[in-house]
Amino acid sequence: MWKDFPLLPDSASTMAPQVDMVWWFLVALSVVMTVLIFATVIAFVAYFRKKNDGRVATQIEGSTQLEVLWSALPFVILMGLFFWGTAVYVQTQRPPENVMDMYVVGKQWMWKIQHPTGQREINEMHIPVGQAIRLTMTSEDVIHSYYIPAFRTKKDAVPGRYTMQWFEATKVGDYHLFCAEYCGTKHSQMIGTVHVMEKDAYQRWLSGVVATDTPEAAGQKLFEGMRCASCHPVDPAKPTIDGVAARGPLLAGIYGKEVVLKDGGKVVVNDEYIRESVVRPLAKVVAGFEPVMPTYDGQLSEEQIIQIAAYIKSLKDSGAKQ
Repeated sequence: MWKDFPLLPDSASTMAPQVDMVWWFLVALSVVMTVLIFATVIAFVAYFRKKNDGRVATQIEGSTQLEVLWSALPFVILMGLFFWGTAVYVQTQRPPENVMDMYVVGKQWMWKIQHPTGQREINEMHIPVGQAIRLTMTSEDVIHSYYIPAFRTKKDAVPGRYTMQWFEATKVGDYHLFCAEYCGTKHSQMIGTVHVMEKDAYQRWLSGVVATDTPEAAGQKLFEGMRCASCHPVDPAKPTIDGVAARGPLLAGIYGKEVVLKDGGKVVVNDEYIRESVVRPLAKVVAGFEPVMPTYDGQLSEEQIIQIAAYIKSLKDSGAKQ
């Protein structure tokens, strides 16, 4: 009934009902308070309208009980909304363990999407119903915002950094995809469609689409083609390179761990740190190594940097990919 009503898009994700409950409560609270205030104003205007009977309002010089009431009640309501909204927000930032990773790059004026199995799409995204999806996003030019109203999810894609959002679709169907951040003259045309499919249908769609290399495989080719292995060993059984101490850290099993920097600081190796190490390698040099790595800023696209990060993420302590 309400599917085509612009203020009430379809509810098609696990988080949508919780977001809607917060929204509806705010709407109901606003309506109640508005009606109460206007009704009180109208009642006083009607009762104390100018007459010749000499009626005047009773002057209240001070009432501790009244002041406590109108201070405490809004405080309780607002704090309740704060903790409720925080709980919902935290859930939107913590994907489940069985999440499927997909990669999104925004560009004027399109969305480029890559599946974990290598399939690529532009302004279209096919996903299985009932499967948690985590999007790792960035932008090649300006700030964009990946917005799926039916899922109640919206996250900026920012140049020079990675952002993440996740969702789990609950209904099969086609849903609107928008850029919700003004990004240039053709901003209104930066739209697309999210196709939610039954899992069997999704697998058939995957098999019917020509797949390129997976992000990990493409990243490995880039890693080897750019001779990154001449400085960074990837096998803990071979920590040296041609018998000489490596000029860069061992990458096997490094993802997700905390490393000590040359200046004494510490940083967790994640996608953001890997990207910074590729484009600004002297910003955070690992302790025990010299700042000799050249920058690859402008030489690699955002998609290629994502692929290299995916490859490093796939390296385990044994040196084998998961």
